[in-house]
Amino acid sequence: MTNRQTKGEQARAWDCIKNARLQDRPQTRDYIRAMADEFFEVHGDRTLGEDAAMVTGVGRIGGQVFTIIGHQKGHTIEERKLCNFGMPHPSGYRKSMRAIKQAEKFNRPILCLVDTPGAFCGVDAEERGQGNVIAEHLSCIASAKVPVISVVIGEGGSGGALAIAIADKLLMMENTYFSVITPEGCASILFKDASKAEIAAESLALTPADLIRLGMADGIIREDDDFSLDNMKGTTDRLKAAVLGALAELSGRNPEALVQARYQRSLNMKGF
Repeated sequence: MTNRQTKGEQARAWDCIKNARLQDRPQTRDYIRAMADEFFEVHGDRTLGEDAAMVTGVGRIGGQVFTIIGHQKGHTIEERKLCNFGMPHPSGYRKSMRAIKQAEKFNRPILCLVDTPGAFCGVDAEERGQGNVIAEHLSCIASAKVPVISVVIGEGGSGGALAIAIADKLLMMENTYFSVITPEGCASILFKDASKAEIAAESLALTPADLIRLGMADGIIREDDDFSLDNMKGTTDRLKAAVLGALAELSGRNPEALVQARYQRSLNMKGF
C-alpha cells in the first residue's frame, strides 16, 4: 500500500473508470474466496428479503475474524441480472445494517468492499424508502463502536457507495474511482449530454490520487499490470496486508474515541 503517486495513479480519470468497470475485474466474492480462510454468509434483511447486490457475512482473514460487507455486480449477464448490476435495493442496505449491528454485538471489526455505480433508483426502491434507508445506514456505520475499514475495489458511485465507505480507514485499489455522481450522470446534468462523460470525469476529482490529495483516502493498493480474475494473487496479497495493517493501527482504541475520531475525520476532509 502506498500514498505516493505512481504512474498508475496519475492515469486519466476516464482510464480509472474504464478499468473499474471491467467485466473480469475481481469483485467482493472473488476477494472473499482469495483472502478469507473461512466465510459464513448471512442472507436476508428480515423485512423484505434477500438482495444479491449486497454480500454480508463473517470471515477469517489472517487469523482475524471480520464482518465483511460488499457490493456484488456479477461477471456473466445472468449473474449481473441477479445482482441488479451491483445496485442494491433497500433490502440490501437493511441487510448490511443487520451485519453492522451484529459486528458490534460480538466486537468484530468490519471490512467493507465498495463496488457500485450507485444504489438502485427504480420506482419500487423509492417506494420502499431508498433515501431514508441509506441515511439510516450512514448513521449506523458512522456510530459503530468497532473498527471500520473500507476498500474501493471498483466503482464508488454516489450515496450507494458512500453508505459503506464511511470508515476509520478508506483504502483504494489503484484503478478505481469514488465520486458523488457517475460521470454519465454529471454530464447529463451539466451538459445535457451523457456522451460527454469523459469530459465530466476529468473535473470530478475522483481518482485514487485525487482522494489522497483531498484527505478522503488513506492509501492506494497497487495493482499488477495484468490484474484480473485470472491473475489476482499478488494484488490480493497486498490488499490483505493493507487491511490487516489498518486494523493493527485501529486495534485497542476506546470505542467512543473511535466513533468520535470517525466523525471528526469526516469534518476535516480537505475542500469541504
